[in-house]
Amino acid sequence: MKLVTKILIVLISVGLFYSCGEDKKETEKFLRPVKYQEVGYLGGEKIRSFSGTAQTDKIINLSFRNTGIITLFDIKLGQKVKKGQLLAKLDNVQSRLSYEQAVTQLNSAESQMNTAKLSLNRVRSLYEKGSSSLSDYEAAKNAYKTAQESYQSAKRGVAIQQEQIQYGYLYAPEDGVIAAVTSEIDENVSPGEAVATLNAGSDMEITLGIPESVINGVKTDMNVMVDFSSLPGKKFGAKVTEVAPAVDANTATYPVRVTVTNPTDEIKSGMAANVTFDFGDRKASTTTLVVPANAVGEDSNGRFVFVIEGEGENTKVKKQQVSIGNLTAEGFEITSGLSAGQRIATAGLQTLLDGQEVKLQ
Repeated sequence: MKLVTKILIVLISVGLFYSCGEDKKETEKFLRPVKYQEVGYLGGEKIRSFSGTAQTDKIINLSFRNTGIITLFDIKLGQKVKKGQLLAKLDNVQSRLSYEQAVTQLNSAESQMNTAKLSLNRVRSLYEKGSSSLSDYEAAKNAYKTAQESYQSAKRGVAIQQEQIQYGYLYAPEDGVIAAVTSEIDENVSPGEAVATLNAGSDMEITLGIPESVINGVKTDMNVMVDFSSLPGKKFGAKVTEVAPAVDANTATYPVRVTVTNPTDEIKSGMAANVTFDFGDRKASTTTLVVPANAVGEDSNGRFVFVIEGEGENTKVKKQQVSIGNLTAEGFEITSGLSAGQRIATAGLQTLLDGQEVKLQ
């Protein structure tokens, strides 16, 4: 009898143990996390950010207007220069030789002009005395006029060669900072070949490309915000100054330039920038709904989305059949099956089931 009683006690204990374990397992429910988005109207995306590059508003490539070997090169990276400061010069061998030849031609032309003048005075005196013909007098006048013109031409040639010598000197055209150096002393350079780059502007600009889907919302004098990855936590106001009317074939975007309205010395040329546009005053479509392309699935019954219903622990997804229209830059147009403000899952559609409990991310 005692043995039977012990066996019954053991069986009851085991039953209670397993029943408690089953209750505990029932309370441990796994809720799949899902990302979601509210259904909105086409064109309703107001805030957009685009990447750009900072640079000063005036960048000058410094170069000589003559050819030769650099004999003086007082240019260093980061150097501050003043307008009119001598930065570099060439040996100017060819220009000096041409100048000397021009001076020789001028002296020769002057000598010929003086000789022609003396001849004209002599012929005029003889003509007045009747000892010379009118044709001789006219010929002497023409010869003197030709000599005068040759003299003036030679004089201009000397002035031009003097300028050529000056082209061998490089002066700072504006106050600024040297941003790049591409040549060295004793280097042979050609006319127009950049030897350095001067940042001469006082304003800081951001150049960027805007896609065609939003370019019509970008206007001159539009206010934007700028931040730099190298200056965390700092934002700067800016204004759109230039909007290109045609697309850049290399980037397939429209070049836009914005000017920072409150620049600091911390902003350096070449820094990567993010420019944020607020298109809130654009006329958005109020009749066409749009959802992300990755939120739309397809089965044997057609296109569908998972609508999120409920809140908190009672959140579930419901499979909803929809009809779609065109695919736009913002996603699929929805012609039926959804309304604005509804929440839909935007990822993991293949793993979701109709009525499944989820938690929102």
